Amino acid sequence: MAEQKNVQEQDINQLIKVRQDKLKEFQENGKDPFQITKYDVTHHSTEIRDNYDDLEGKTVSVAGRMMFKRVMGKASFCNVQDLKGSIQAYVARDSIGEESYKDFKKYDVGDVIGIKGEVFTTKTGEISIHASEVTLLAKSLNILPEKFHGLTNTDMRYRQRYVDLIMNQDVKETFVKRSKVISSIRHYLDGEGFMEVETPMLVQNAGGAAARPFNTHFNALDEDLHLRISLELYLKRLIVGGMERVYEIGRVFRNEGLDTRHNPEFTLMELYQAYTDYHGMMDLTEKLYRHVAKEVTGSEILHYGDLEIDLSKPFERLTMIDAVKKYANVDFNEIHTLEEARKAADEHHVVYEERHKKGDILNLFFEEFVEEHLLQPTFIMDHPIEISPLTKKKPENPDYVERFEFFMNGWEMANAYSELNDPIDQRERFAAQEELFAAGDEEANHTDEDFLNALSHGMPPTGGIGFGIDRMVMMMTNSPAIRDVLLFPTMKSLDKKDQ
Repeated sequence: MAEQKNVQEQDINQLIKVRQDKLKEFQENGKDPFQITKYDVTHHSTEIRDNYDDLEGKTVSVAGRMMFKRVMGKASFCNVQDLKGSIQAYVARDSIGEESYKDFKKYDVGDVIGIKGEVFTTKTGEISIHASEVTLLAKSLNILPEKFHGLTNTDMRYRQRYVDLIMNQDVKETFVKRSKVISSIRHYLDGEGFMEVETPMLVQNAGGAAARPFNTHFNALDEDLHLRISLELYLKRLIVGGMERVYEIGRVFRNEGLDTRHNPEFTLMELYQAYTDYHGMMDLTEKLYRHVAKEVTGSEILHYGDLEIDLSKPFERLTMIDAVKKYANVDFNEIHTLEEARKAADEHHVVYEERHKKGDILNLFFEEFVEEHLLQPTFIMDHPIEISPLTKKKPENPDYVERFEFFMNGWEMANAYSELNDPIDQRERFAAQEELFAAGDEEANHTDEDFLNALSHGMPPTGGIGFGIDRMVMMMTNSPAIRDVLLFPTMKSLDKKDQ
């Protein structure tokens, strides 16, 4: 196997040497492709096919990567792949000139070329371009993967996304759809009177979520800073300042593990709306998801693997207590003390820690017995206060808060609150979080004095929500892993890969 690998590497090195020699020859003859600064592209491949009746016999210019070439004496065929797709070109010596044709025969698959010529249909019925000019725009000095198998090594696909995009058109379509998802979100929220804003990524206090931050040092001020784990606390400051509807779409950073649904940096969208509550956020979530699905996929029915997800029906709404009762047959309305909660956990083999309180154990039951069943769109409401340090209490039951998590396919897709706007209560919640941190919980929040100062100026009743954009894109594109919807996912260094 090692000997075969060495032979393959020698073969590839020889092919690369041939390409380098061709480039050197072009440069010595005053035909250096890297000296070309622009090329006039009039059409993309799909535009020519879609408008063939109007373009037949007319001159067009296309540019892209040559993915196929077949030389047949005085005439050849090649295929040019651009952003929208690919189109065939017929290249004849008598049409482009003897010298240009001689150069064309030296071009390699992978080279970036421009082709100018008339639109026509071949005898086999394929819409093509009869080239009158062929221009080498960039010489590919590397070898593309074998065409018919594409780039199949998953690890290499993520590391060399540029090659993945060249070889796998479905991958390119995924990222086109990702862009449409974000554009569609913005279009909907802008139409609802929300204003898009930007808040700091480097922060002194990384709060707003239960996660470990990445730490760094700012030399100019000789201060330790963190990369943000959430957008929440700064956006709420803007609500205090009178901006009634704000949202931000941006990267957040959490120092946690890698798996099919987690990457240490990911895209989060958070929005805050004054004078509404978590019920208003539920209504907004339903409408937003339907709008995005319709614009991106053309339907309110999503297909993810073998699962059909219906966004057209009203989303189910369950309290966390009712969900645990439904799927675990344990009624936390009948559990009143920590001891009773621990007894129920022991009986159902739910593992808990000494620091966990009754509400924490309810959440552990939910994670163990409920999440996997939430395949269709479902709002899980009214979480225990112990796991919701930034959320307004339910007036009729202060052990629980006005919060929901949105689930599909067994995944948490969004998290929303009636936002806590009582600065005295908020200080007490921060103090409880500090105790958790001191007891060993590295994901606990820290007291943010400036945020408390902002709340003390008065924040109106507010509903807020955070959407995981990457998971949303996964659902809209039927992608099995978060790395499939991140152009450049976090990867282990090749230097450490085998350690």
